[in-house]
Amino acid sequence: MTLLVDPPPRDNAGKRTSAPGSHSPVDVVDVAAPPKLAEPPIPGGRVEAAMGVVIKLLSHSPLARPLPAVILSALGVGGVAFVGLCATAPEQSVATPPVLLPLTSVARDLGTPHLPNPIANLIMYASIALCCLGLAMMLWANSRGWSPNPRRVFLAAAGAVAVVVNITPVGSSDIASYAAYGRIAALGYNPYALVPSQLPGGAGPDPTNPYTNLVSIFWRGTASVYGPVATWTQLLAAHLGGAKPWLTIWVLMMMMGAAFLATGYVLLRTAANPVRAVLLWVANPLLIVELVMGGHLDTLVALFAIAAIVLSRQCTKLRHDVVVGLLVGVTGGIKINAAFVALGIAIPLLHDRAWARLARIGAIAGLTTFSLYYFSYGLVALRPLGHASKMVISPTVWRWVEEIFGRGQLVTTIIGFTWPPLMLALAWYLYKRLSPDVPTVVAATCALTFAWIVVAPWSLPWYSAIAWVTVALLPRNSLTRWLTIATGTLSLLHFNGGQPTNIQVGPMP
Repeated sequence: MTLLVDPPPRDNAGKRTSAPGSHSPVDVVDVAAPPKLAEPPIPGGRVEAAMGVVIKLLSHSPLARPLPAVILSALGVGGVAFVGLCATAPEQSVATPPVLLPLTSVARDLGTPHLPNPIANLIMYASIALCCLGLAMMLWANSRGWSPNPRRVFLAAAGAVAVVVNITPVGSSDIASYAAYGRIAALGYNPYALVPSQLPGGAGPDPTNPYTNLVSIFWRGTASVYGPVATWTQLLAAHLGGAKPWLTIWVLMMMMGAAFLATGYVLLRTAANPVRAVLLWVANPLLIVELVMGGHLDTLVALFAIAAIVLSRQCTKLRHDVVVGLLVGVTGGIKINAAFVALGIAIPLLHDRAWARLARIGAIAGLTTFSLYYFSYGLVALRPLGHASKMVISPTVWRWVEEIFGRGQLVTTIIGFTWPPLMLALAWYLYKRLSPDVPTVVAATCALTFAWIVVAPWSLPWYSAIAWVTVALLPRNSLTRWLTIATGTLSLLHFNGGQPTNIQVGPMP
């Protein structure tokens, strides 16, 4: 018998208030005992009701069992890894850096075939679909009673991460840009003023600098848009790699893999439902592909973000507020989207009128971020963000607006003023769909970061890291299915096996 039930309260700290009669999103759970609660209405209207019917059918299919679910997930990650092992041809790699990491080098020596672009892309898209399906099936199996030992799941995922960090990153050239910025800093230049094409020997149609040669042609003329903490990470990797960019990229891959596992360990120790938490993060095949195999800095952002969120939930003393402020400030020193974490932490403090805590955390976070920028590379480090904020990715609704009305300054201004309130409106809608029993700071941060990847003019699948790490702390809810769909869709649109990506840079004057 199936019963739709509200998730039980998870934490007495930081609960949200809700109007009488409101209900939380629900999951389908098998129970043998007679129902104890009446079925609440499903929020979301006809779309959510239709999705619920589909989910109910799939969750009772033979695939929604532990073994098939794990096999599908492994096949998804394995398919992407296979493309990485075959990525040995420099001409293949506009989206994938043509570097031979240890396992890729071994695979080439063993005679792995060169995959033509259509075949590589077909494998990539099928693998991403398998990752999404495998994740869904694992969660459905969990909702039907499968409860693996979370520590064993963590260890198994750690083994997978230890393998894939040795494979050429697939589908994104971002890590090559990270390496180039680190090399610029290691040579004593400012990566916020000097671009990869200006590295010694890097200019011209046939660059000889090995770092420049790895950077996508789209980004060779772009200065770093990452914070000084990210630059120091890249600098450390470049110092270790020296004149060997493959070694720098390998060090970065291992750093991001370690950050991914550290985030999973925080979830394992702090989540009310550690099984669900590890399935949604360290054992999530979609995140292994996007964050670990892509080597993206968003993994590091998620680590500091979840540390700040967990500490702000559980501790209220002065010294704890200082640490929270420092953590938020360091997160802002990695990527600018840390602002959503800061806002998520501020919302429950505003609700509770905890003005002293709000002032302490806000002042320390702001001062930390400002100091990181000002006393490292100067405020010139903020300059590239101005250009980045005017970029529109394809396909999005904002690119359609550009195609219809042009890419002039007026359209730029309209887009810039339009998307933030739309994002906040969507965030509010998502926020209200969550149970009032969940901590406000987690619900708010999840809703904000989820809405951002849906509405922002520039969005990529790995930008969903903070949304995933916060949803892993929540009880079962319908946002998980939509976050899977959103991340999977972005992956299919902007992730492939080496052919030029669907990314079309739309700089506006």
